[in-house]
Amino acid sequence: MTSVERTHRWRTAFGFALFTTTAGLYLRSPAVFLASILGVAYAGYPLFVSPPPVDVALSRTVTDATPNHGDNVTVTVTITNTGQRLLPDLRIIDGVPALLTVVDGTPRHTATLRPGASTTFRYTVAAKHGSHRFTPATVIAHDISGGTRVETEVAAGKQTTVREKLDCSVDLREFRLRQEARQYSGQTPADASGTGLEFQQMRAYQRGDPVNRIDWKRYARTGDLTTVEFREEQRTAVVLCLDARPEAVRAAAGTDPHAVAYCVAAAQKVLAALEQQHEQVGVAIFGTDFDWRAPRASQQQYAHIDQLLRAHEYEQPTPVDDTTTSAGLDIQQLLGQTQGALEVIVFSPLLDAFGETAAQQLAARGHAVTVISPDVTTDRTVGAEFVRVERANRVQVLRKQGVPVADWSPEDPLVWPVRAHGGRA
Repeated sequence: MTSVERTHRWRTAFGFALFTTTAGLYLRSPAVFLASILGVAYAGYPLFVSPPPVDVALSRTVTDATPNHGDNVTVTVTITNTGQRLLPDLRIIDGVPALLTVVDGTPRHTATLRPGASTTFRYTVAAKHGSHRFTPATVIAHDISGGTRVETEVAAGKQTTVREKLDCSVDLREFRLRQEARQYSGQTPADASGTGLEFQQMRAYQRGDPVNRIDWKRYARTGDLTTVEFREEQRTAVVLCLDARPEAVRAAAGTDPHAVAYCVAAAQKVLAALEQQHEQVGVAIFGTDFDWRAPRASQQQYAHIDQLLRAHEYEQPTPVDDTTTSAGLDIQQLLGQTQGALEVIVFSPLLDAFGETAAQQLAARGHAVTVISPDVTTDRTVGAEFVRVERANRVQVLRKQGVPVADWSPEDPLVWPVRAHGGRA
């Protein structure tokens, strides 16, 4: 979007021209009256200068597109004047991702660019867990008189080696699913073409049976065509349950990523691991609305879940200094969807009772539940310390009830709670 506006920079010249003209006429002084011509010239000059066309191209590169948490990443931005006119006063504000902090340099830059000329500037950001997308840069240009201001947004050009985001993924140590979920068959058949692994019976051949399931040895002996049947393999589906309510959008400090951003980063990493294992994955997201997608195993399913997770990345955080709770802790929408034996991974900061209650009710339904909880609490105020103690109590209660909890400090790798009955791995 482009906006053009007058800066009224020469408003003083209008005042000077009006004053000297009036004074010259009142005093009947030709010298004073002629002096007003200077003010008229300055005041009228911007009216004869057309706004500068902001024809620029932007390229952006980073030193590391997949940094580790806490690494410094240098961003290099180049702006090129692709138009035919001089840009005498160009100002650029790069679109730094909302949850990243600039630790060196500045994302702001000024320059004068002739046609075809370029200018480059650099700044450094500290990487945080999650996927951080750069937004278009804001470009402001003034005409040579300074009387007209043109503001527009410029995205990085696709023809250049552009990195539009930083992926600082969570380091999952020894990720694997709960053992209890593997001790009984799930309700969803595995994607194994219906062949299974365990022998079940022999039956007469039927037209259309796969050739590789015919007992050719028996056919050679007796001349009878028979088909081998196997017991169909079953496996437990996995549901990623994300606590993305406004009450969970909390951060230790205003410059830090909020708890939901950490939960999203962890959920994306778990999703990638489950995709590699070809698991059937579903998602339940508690935000301003309830989003549900039943477990399936397909590339389209994995992509859709990733898209739903990314939609909750960039909301602004609120400091953790109160115990505000959602109106009601009703998770019946999720319980109504979760049928059969499921493995549910709950991603919640446990700042209020919602995540704890969800895990308890899911476990009571017979699901194998694991909780991943980023710790964004502090002890800077009395209110914040109270929230911290309450959260620690929730972690201990869940562990005593047999629900494994990864009490995760985002500064450290995420250690997966592999033991069946609580505690850290």
